[in-house]
Amino acid sequence: MKKIKVMIVDDHSLIREGLRRLLELEEDIDVTGQASNGREAVEIALTLKPDVVLMDINMPLKNGLEAIKELRAINCPSKIVVITIHGHQEYLLEAIRLGAAGYVMKDAEVDEILEAIRTVHNGKTYIQPSLTNIVLKENDGTAFATYKNRAKDDNLTRREIQVLLLIADGKNNREIADNLYISEKTVKNHVSNLFKKIDVSDRTQAAVYAYKNKIV
Repeated sequence: MKKIKVMIVDDHSLIREGLRRLLELEEDIDVTGQASNGREAVEIALTLKPDVVLMDINMPLKNGLEAIKELRAINCPSKIVVITIHGHQEYLLEAIRLGAAGYVMKDAEVDEILEAIRTVHNGKTYIQPSLTNIVLKENDGTAFATYKNRAKDDNLTRREIQVLLLIADGKNNREIADNLYISEKTVKNHVSNLFKKIDVSDRTQAAVYAYKNKIV
């Protein structure tokens, strides 16, 4: 079995050691490196090339968000899961926009952290379930008009981008149908096609896609 190589980044040694011990109980996970700040994280990740980086936010020298931005800018292939005490909207959405593939709280259940690691390693996005209301939120609707300026590589149609924006606004199929003056069955077809094109399996992942690609 090829193990998932994981790197732990946190400025508290007790947290790093606790996570290491928990993760190494899993047959499919190998902790290959650790770092105590964002600057070290970038240097070590480039050397070790872990599959997944567990990244704290508040750290000295360079914080986690800055480290994520730098790693993405230099095309580091490691998938990044933010693990933090911050459950606020601005942190979560900024982490997604900068390129994080996952976001969990430090008080999450062990199974949630493990699921986050395995999910992002498989190329998907993972947001801790208790935080999905932050992503699937209603806003003032101003993002709706931005589809006019978006030409996506995933060949989304104008209607699919409209549906995606409404999903990111937290709308259900009935509400989307009412907004677009189409039938709920038609909405379901658009949602199905949209999910296939952007390779997601649920509405939360679709909303994350919209934020990550700056459609919203």
